[in-house]
Amino acid sequence: MRLFLFACVHNAGRSQIAAALFNQLADPSHAHAISAGTQPAAQVHPVVVEVMREAGIDLEHAKPQKLTPELAAGAEMLITMGCGEDCPYVPGVERADWPIPDPKNREIEVARPVREDIASRIRRLLTEKEIPHHP
Repeated sequence: MRLFLFACVHNAGRSQIAAALFNQLADPSHAHAISAGTQPAAQVHPVVVEVMREAGIDLEHAKPQKLTPELAAGAEMLITMGCGEDCPYVPGVERADWPIPDPKNREIEVARPVREDIASRIRRLLTEKEIPHHP
């Protein structure tokens, strides 16, 4: 099983969206994603829960978790979204950074394009990594 890790500062927005979309699109027998943050929030941002509900994904009970070197060590790839210097360096783990705006405390009209940008990047990633997925 190939593991992909999406990370941002609070694990309450972008990384939650990315992992959820990855797991919705990827063939679960080939790959799985998790998300984490360098300074995890108490809960996923309400606008993120709402915008993902529109996409048929329920993040109501998702819990932000701490990004640790141990968690990242099991990943094939670490995709960061704004945690910058706080993101751990993990030897042997491929890393990419996606500069995506944080939807925290924004209107849903702002969060929708963030969701769609992440979805587009996930589809490209799945194709590049040759992971079977739903279009």
